[in-house]
Amino acid sequence: MPQISQLAATYASQIFWMAVFFGFIFFVIGRGMVPKVMANVEARDKQIADDLAAAEAARKAADEQEEAWRVQSNAQRAQAQALIAKAKADAAAASEKTLAKADAKIDERLNEATARIAEARNGALKEIEAVAAEAAGDIVARLTGAKVDAKAASAAVKEALNG
Repeated sequence: MPQISQLAATYASQIFWMAVFFGFIFFVIGRGMVPKVMANVEARDKQIADDLAAAEAARKAADEQEEAWRVQSNAQRAQAQALIAKAKADAAAASEKTLAKADAKIDERLNEATARIAEARNGALKEIEAVAAEAAGDIVARLTGAKVDAKAASAAVKEALNG
């Protein structure tokens, strides 16, 4: 077989060229390109780690600022509530004073009106007594023909009204 006899002659040559070819690939790719790719991968990993660290620091800073804002907001809210409560208390005190003044005026007017009513009632009672005493004197004079003294008629009317 001629193919087998050629194998021995070309075998050494094929092994040589295969070693040259794989050696070339090993040195070009393995020694030249792989370190550059690995350097890029490491640089990328370092950049990603740095970015993650910066993002974590930014998140912590944002959380701190948010907490500071919440504390300030709560303080301002409490301050506003205190101002509102003070304003309500001031308004209540002012309206209480106004109501007290109005009550005093109303009480004063009521007392004046009560005094006027009592005075008018007493005056009306005196007039009724005077008219009743006069009428009683006239009635007695017409019925009996006797003349009644004004003081006695007035005393009899007072006794009848009170009794």
